[in-house]
Amino acid sequence: MFPQGENHWFIRKVVWWRAAASTAWSVLLLPVTTALLVVLSQATLLHPIQWISESTSLLSSSSIIFSLLILTLVVLLVGFFNLEYYTVVPSIPCTRIALLGKVLHPQQFVHSLAHCMMGMVMAWCASVMIGGRYKLIATPCTEDRGGTAHHMCLNEYHLFLMLAGAFMGYSYSLLGLVKNMNYVSFHTVQQFKYLRFKGALPLVVKYSAIQSLYSLRNYCIFYFFLGYVPRAWICTTMNLHKNSSVNALDTVAGLLDFSLLYHLWISSTFLFVIWYTTMLLFKIYITEAYSVPVQSSFSEETFQCLPAVLSGKETIILKFLALQDLALLSQHSPSRRQEVFSLSQPGGHPHNWSAICKECMSLINDLTQRLVAYHELVSSNGRAKSQSTTKDQKSTSSDGSVSSGMEELAKTPWVTEAIKTPGVVSLRSVTSMSSPQAANIATKSDGPFASPVMKRLVGVQDPFSPWYGSVQSPHMTRRRPKLWTSSTESPLNGSPLASPAQAPIPTPDSNKPGFLSLWVHNRREQVKNFLAKRVLIMYLFNKLPEASSQALFADSQAHIWALEALSHLVAASYTEDRFGVVQTTFSSILSCMLILQEAVDKHFKLPHASSKPVRSSFNLEDTTYKTLRFALRAALKTAIYRITTTFGQHIYAVQMSAEHRKRLQQFMEYKE
Repeated sequence: MFPQGENHWFIRKVVWWRAAASTAWSVLLLPVTTALLVVLSQATLLHPIQWISESTSLLSSSSIIFSLLILTLVVLLVGFFNLEYYTVVPSIPCTRIALLGKVLHPQQFVHSLAHCMMGMVMAWCASVMIGGRYKLIATPCTEDRGGTAHHMCLNEYHLFLMLAGAFMGYSYSLLGLVKNMNYVSFHTVQQFKYLRFKGALPLVVKYSAIQSLYSLRNYCIFYFFLGYVPRAWICTTMNLHKNSSVNALDTVAGLLDFSLLYHLWISSTFLFVIWYTTMLLFKIYITEAYSVPVQSSFSEETFQCLPAVLSGKETIILKFLALQDLALLSQHSPSRRQEVFSLSQPGGHPHNWSAICKECMSLINDLTQRLVAYHELVSSNGRAKSQSTTKDQKSTSSDGSVSSGMEELAKTPWVTEAIKTPGVVSLRSVTSMSSPQAANIATKSDGPFASPVMKRLVGVQDPFSPWYGSVQSPHMTRRRPKLWTSSTESPLNGSPLASPAQAPIPTPDSNKPGFLSLWVHNRREQVKNFLAKRVLIMYLFNKLPEASSQALFADSQAHIWALEALSHLVAASYTEDRFGVVQTTFSSILSCMLILQEAVDKHFKLPHASSKPVRSSFNLEDTTYKTLRFALRAALKTAIYRITTTFGQHIYAVQMSAEHRKRLQQFMEYKE
């Protein structure tokens, strides 16, 4: 993913310099890794003196220096791709077909092709540094009997190593996409860059060695079945012959060469160590804490201050670093907190606090809305699935087309008369009584002095009706129109119903759908039913519940920092806020957090949201995005507890609804 806002001041002055510093350190580490490759490739345990002398002579040769120059160019290209494809919000596909689309995306194709070429270049450098039978692609042919050279033959060992480099490069690109290796996470504990690199370097070496073993296994299987294709193409292109005195490497006897497998493994590990070290250094440098000033004395630098940066949309890395800095200053810097609580001069307005509080609350409200929408979507899908299952069991139609619930109601005679009555609201508007206006009307219509017209509009059930109360039945939607048409003038009260003949009856052509729309609807349902019976199609298009929950909380690190910053600032305002600027938004902050806490609790009641993924011990993959929902839930509860324990009984003086007060009482009693 290319970074947003390439001409942004933060990208030019901070991000590029950090990326350049990380790449420079990767280049400086190249001689060390190259020396290790040369020493391990010449290993002869029975002749240690010869081992040391050969390794020393190779390290001082001109071929090693030339290979180091080429490897430097490769590392620069790898650092460039790290800069262009990094992201702080991982892209999590919710279906397998979406993951396949990511793999086949043109941008990913460019990334994979470039890493295949760089892998071949690094494999060539490794073959030159190892030397021996891997050094050249063409060698003189030898006859089986006479042993004299007549023609130039293909050195399949060199070709095998070169193709292995291309395969390792593609494996690196593909695994980086599938496992979100370009995702940059921010550590909770702040450490120096050297300590972070020192702690992660053994993991890089271990992961590279294990990953090269898996890639070596897959490459040997690939070459066993398709190795003759590149070998024949190279022989034809370069006019080379096949050496019959050497076993072909696409056979079992050729692949059981342990010396070949050993050199292939250490060269693959060499490639992965360099690339993963470059990626590790980039992540360490790019996530280094950045101090954003709260306010500035110069108007030209206002756009670099914390309120302006938080509200900016140009680059997301700057917003994440600003939220991280806000969470740190709210917890550890009393002097900077005073700048947040300060008033503007002249005027005496809390501009800093208002802007920071507004952005943090907008982040929290945005997550709340997404959680509510996701929960409604999951609930509606469950209800639709159960209703469709009931309809399929009771359906006796021969054409097999699926009719909607509205069409079934329209076919019923008493429902048709009710729909034609002018005083009745539509089915969709009555069933969606979620708006505040509708709830207000429903409340006012409940009572002994409510008018019959109002009760007819909102569909209030008669207390003496046999259907009064909550009926948990999937067929309730078929009975509701009968209840909506009832009123205080029903036959149950001794009054006749209003005659539907007095209402103007619309013409049948206005309600009847057209032939073309019916045909399209039937064909669409037939296609859906046909595809639903295909196992492969359903396997590709089925939703992954765990991935859906992870994608919902993919950017929750920003919300965690917003919650921590608000809670620490509110808690610090108890003793440090001399002007009372926090008290103006105290009620809104508490309500915002309690609403989010209710939405998070509902989400964790879903069956797929409470399973925590298991992390492998040797995995270099950053899996923090998979557990962000658990971190958010913990941060949210901690934030509310921090506020309640600081203010104590004084918090009851804050204006809030009865439901929020009841939920807050659970925190006051430490029952959450």
